[in-house]
Amino acid sequence: MKEDPYLLSGRNTIIHKLRKVDLLIVNSRQDPVLMVMHNGIEVYEGSVPKNKLEAKRMDVAVVDISSPDNFGDYKSLLFIQTLNNKEFKVDYSRKASPNHFITIHQESTF
Repeated sequence: MKEDPYLLSGRNTIIHKLRKVDLLIVNSRQDPVLMVMHNGIEVYEGSVPKNKLEAKRMDVAVVDISSPDNFGDYKSLLFIQTLNNKEFKVDYSRKASPNHFITIHQESTF
């Protein structure tokens, strides 16, 4: 059994745990796809891999939040922790605001 490059914590937190694999976060068709890298998050403009083999070739893992394997439903608020111990708050209800919908929630000083 292969280990996932992320952990799910609580009802709406994703923890990235493998540096060599980026995460593509898919919430719904109307929300932008996010790419979680070891040091941050950005909006992903490319095409989402259609299967696991294609994702593996791109060194990414697709995380569909609404999948029964993950949270099982649409999330309007999501927390993502990257490998450099930064935690980001993604508020999908503010995606059209000029303040951008990804804000730093907390930065750890280890």
